[in-house]
Amino acid sequence: MSAGYHILIVDDYPDAVDIWAFYLRSMGYRVSTASDGAAAIEQAERLLPDLIVLDLELPYVSGFDVAKHLRANPDTQFIPLIAATGYSHSEQLDRARDAGFDHIVIKPADPDVLVAEIERLLQPAAALPIQHSRIAVEHGHKNG
Repeated sequence: MSAGYHILIVDDYPDAVDIWAFYLRSMGYRVSTASDGAAAIEQAERLLPDLIVLDLELPYVSGFDVAKHLRANPDTQFIPLIAATGYSHSEQLDRARDAGFDHIVIKPADPDVLVAEIERLLQPAAALPIQHSRIAVEHGHKNG
């Protein structure tokens, strides 16, 4: 499914970026990375990736604000956004939905879970304008 799709991974935790980038590249995706919100906006607008995996708690500009900025820009408004967060309380999930995220993955997330969601969002039907009234939350990691 990857067919050379370009994924931007944004996280200030280097291990998360390294693991996800390595795994996605091994699956055939092209991957770019950023470690803060300002860099995420710059790269998203310059590279126009097919999908963005975005941590919510970032230095300088939060993932919430990055998502709002990207949704307000006609060039980036339809890029699928996956929120990656270590928090799963309803207030944070509501804020993510309101900011324009299409899906939430709770960290630490199994890379297979992340890839499954990426593939779902990159399906041809997903290319239609995004409906932000519903958001899915994935608890894909098993501890132990």
